[in-house]
Amino acid sequence: MSSSEKFIIGLGNPGKEYLKNRHNIGFLLLENFSEKYDSKFTLKNKLKSWYSELKINNSTYRLFMPNTFMNNSGDAVRAIVDWYKIDLSQLFIIVDDIDLPLGKIRFRKKGSSGGHNGLKDIINKLQTENFNRIRIGIGSPPINEKTKNFNTISHVLGNITSKESSTLDKVYKQLIESLTKLNTKNEDYIINELNSFYREKK
Repeated sequence: MSSSEKFIIGLGNPGKEYLKNRHNIGFLLLENFSEKYDSKFTLKNKLKSWYSELKINNSTYRLFMPNTFMNNSGDAVRAIVDWYKIDLSQLFIIVDDIDLPLGKIRFRKKGSSGGHNGLKDIINKLQTENFNRIRIGIGSPPINEKTKNFNTISHVLGNITSKESSTLDKVYKQLIESLTKLNTKNEDYIINELNSFYREKK
């Protein structure tokens, strides 16, 4: 297993009805990534994922969109880790985050699930919190005026608006650009580049 291989797993829910959900940002990023490099996704049942492979500057990027539902993302990640026998430092998990404003990216090398069900399941199935995760802000849910609570579920499963979409396009562009430098720049450089990026909604 050469270190010039990167395993990028975007989280989401499979199925047409979830396609444009905020919760599917991991999928949307990877679709943008593979399109940019003219690659297609094919279903790999043994990896419980849709899979696409790109070659960039002598590096192989393996992109995965789990075919499990979000809450069972760990099943796919476990299958990928076991099949390729990878070192967790080569693994990058891309998720949506309601605690970050829309247009913000946060790269961390370890940490708790922060209440994200996909991350929670991955931590359970890998039995560790030490893996790279890149969180993309989707903003916090609007407050319901009557009940004064957040409706998190309808927010994450709601569709990305066209206004949000134009912000997210810039986020995807930056993320893809940074990910393609993973083998040429040191990791701290990439982490800083992503963590300092912020696109305000215009």
